[in-house]
Amino acid sequence: MHYVLDFADLRQYFALFVRGAALTIALTAVSTVIGVVIGALCAAAREEGSNGFRFFAGLYVELFRNTPFIVQLFFIFFGLPSVGIHIDETSAAIIAMSLNLGAYATEIIRAGMRAVPRGLSEAGLSLAMTRGQILRHVILPQAFAKVFPALASQIVIVMLGSAVVSQISVPDLSYAANFVQSRTFRAFESYLIVTALYLVLAIALRRVLMRAARRLFRGMVKGGAR
Repeated sequence: MHYVLDFADLRQYFALFVRGAALTIALTAVSTVIGVVIGALCAAAREEGSNGFRFFAGLYVELFRNTPFIVQLFFIFFGLPSVGIHIDETSAAIIAMSLNLGAYATEIIRAGMRAVPRGLSEAGLSLAMTRGQILRHVILPQAFAKVFPALASQIVIVMLGSAVVSQISVPDLSYAANFVQSRTFRAFESYLIVTALYLVLAIALRRVLMRAARRLFRGMVKGGAR
């Protein structure tokens, strides 16, 4: 079978692809901030909190790590309205992505916390620092520095997984591909473009995160993209 690539019909949809990429970046940026904050709080709860906090943080982590992301998304967007909670599609996508990332970030950050030498906490106590101050100024910065490459990889995974938000009509990159191929019947070309864009976004995001890590942690993060 001989197939001839033809991108001519897709030129008029260039702006749609750009808007889709921009929204994918925005969703990733917002959910990254929220998800990492959730992860840090839950990691602290599981390591330093009371039994009640540990239980609920553990329940949250197990729930979101052991169910499909698309089911979480559908539950938030289609399920919650049944009990009177109505959320627009973009907000539902951000909530689902944030909660999903937060669950994985919890265990990543928790592993970093356990890798911090106990002597640092003891040194903080000797300086009359409170447990909260030690956690905020000593343990968490060290933990983030140790696990940031793994955390960056998880952020990239969440960005790539965001492709399913088009199923609730969020106009991201995958939505653009579906729309264009339905109008032009050039499915191969449409999804080829979007595949290339996701690849570029993933590589760029990883590089940005690792460069930011080098600045934030001042050389404590080893390796990473050049």
